[in-house]
This record gives sequence, C-alpha cells and structure tokens, in this order.
Amino acid sequence: MISKVILASKSGVRKKILEGCGIICEVIPANVDEDMVKESLLKENATPKLISKNLAELKANKISKKQPDKFVLGADSVIDLNGELISKPKSREEAFKILQKLSNQKHQLISSVCISKNGAMIWNFTDSSNLKMKKLNSDEIKSYLAKIKDKELYAYGVYQIEADGRSLFSEIEGDENAIMGLPVIQIKEYLKNLK
Repeated sequence: MISKVILASKSGVRKKILEGCGIICEVIPANVDEDMVKESLLKENATPKLISKNLAELKANKISKKQPDKFVLGADSVIDLNGELISKPKSREEAFKILQKLSNQKHQLISSVCISKNGAMIWNFTDSSNLKMKKLNSDEIKSYLAKIKDKELYAYGVYQIEADGRSLFSEIEGDENAIMGLPVIQIKEYLKNLK
C-alpha cells in the first residue's frame, strides 16, 4: 500500500482527514486560478460535477509535472443548487447572499478527488452529498458569519460542517469526510492496491 502522497491543496481540513487515516502527506498547493477555469467551463455548459472533477485533475497534474515519480492528490468541492454552481465567496456580502440563496433549499455538495503520477491522472472519484439548509433569517445569517474568520470563509466557503456549520442544516445525507472536502474511504481503497 502507498501511504505517502503529495496534497496539491492548502486545505488544513483535507490534510487532517488524510493523516487521520494513516496517509502521510506533503503539502504543495497548486495555486490554480479556479475562477478562470470555472468561467471557461461554464461557457461550455459544464455541469458543477464536471467542473469539480476538472479542477481536482488540474491541481493534481500541475504539481505532478514537477514531482513526476510521486503520487499527487488534487481535490475540489463545489455546491450545486439545482444545476447552478455556487463558489466560495470573495466578500462577506457575497457570503451573506449565498446563505440567503441556500436558506431552506436542498442542494448537492460535490467533492472530487484525483490522483496523478508523471503529470497525468491515474485515478479519480467524485462523491455527491445531499444537504438541506434550515430556513435562516438575516439575523441568523449575520450571527453565523460573525463567528467565521475571513481566512476560513474565503478558503473553505460559506459552511464548515466540521465547525459551527452543522447547525445550519436540517438534513445531511452523505459521507462526512467527503462533505468536509475529501472522500477518503475511496482514496484509501485505491492506494491500498498500489505498489
């Protein structure tokens, strides 16, 4: 079994999930311009699922080209609200609007992961979880956002299931780790069969 990978992401949560499963990881963020990629894929009518998969692959391949003999893991998560892609907010106002839009709505959280070696994808997996947000009024949204630091808000998006975000939901169906950004069961399964 392969027990060491390069994580092409600066997500502390993803690193924690991997290490919690006994997978050692070196962090080398890919620093991909996600907005530009999303914009061009949306012009081609790509689904949120395809956008998530492409971003995970792009991140893994970018680092894999520089570290050819190593296994590089790229990951990406997006929100799909009835076919509309919801990205991470760039401001507190945008975060507020996103939560208003998700209030009392069912949506999917899509988490994609890709493993690359020698600059090309060798494996990928995409997981979808179904979530329903409670009906939130403006004060509840403001009070929730006040608890989140800017760094976390812009890095992880509007809801952090691993922190106070759980309280926003009336229904959560899916793999907890995938909701936090990494479907680790499938990653472990794949790495187990590698030499």
